[in-house]
Amino acid sequence: MDHGNWAETSGAAGTGDRELDAAQEDIRRELFWEVIAGHRERLMRLVRRRLPNAQDTEDCVHEAMLRAAACGDLDRERIGPFLTSVALRLCVDNHREQERSRLLLPRTADVRTPEIPDEGVCDRDFGRWLLRQVHLLRGRERQVVLARAHGISTLEFARIHQISVKAAEGAFTRGRARLRLICARSMDGVVA
Repeated sequence: MDHGNWAETSGAAGTGDRELDAAQEDIRRELFWEVIAGHRERLMRLVRRRLPNAQDTEDCVHEAMLRAAACGDLDRERIGPFLTSVALRLCVDNHREQERSRLLLPRTADVRTPEIPDEGVCDRDFGRWLLRQVHLLRGRERQVVLARAHGISTLEFARIHQISVKAAEGAFTRGRARLRLICARSMDGVVA
């Protein structure tokens, strides 16, 4: 199919006839998509070398093509470089996400064994009980444990209370040890 001059099919100069303008716009979009789709195989080869599996490759190429299609005012000569740039950036994003997941995985719970719903309920209830026990701690220990429970790091706690980081860490360690002792004493009275 001969696409002719790109500007002629763009419909930039409206004719005043809505149906004709809509038809020209449809033709322009179809031609634009054909130009984008013509780069698909090249992008597949480019991305396949950079991503580990076929599904990620396909997703990346389709995402790049959709982003190009969303830029309706993109110059015809710039479509290829635009698609290449977007596809390569999506590859980098994919690698970053995989690396982030790899680094976070050891920090998360064991995902191989699904959590039973009643275990989650018990864990949340135990967490609430343990948080109530924090009030049995003394002064700085209680403050630092509550701060950590609210997401404040030991370093931030030390800065806020104008104490050394070592003092804050020591208070946190002592508070944790006392909570373990409270928990152990409490569990001794429980019959399984």
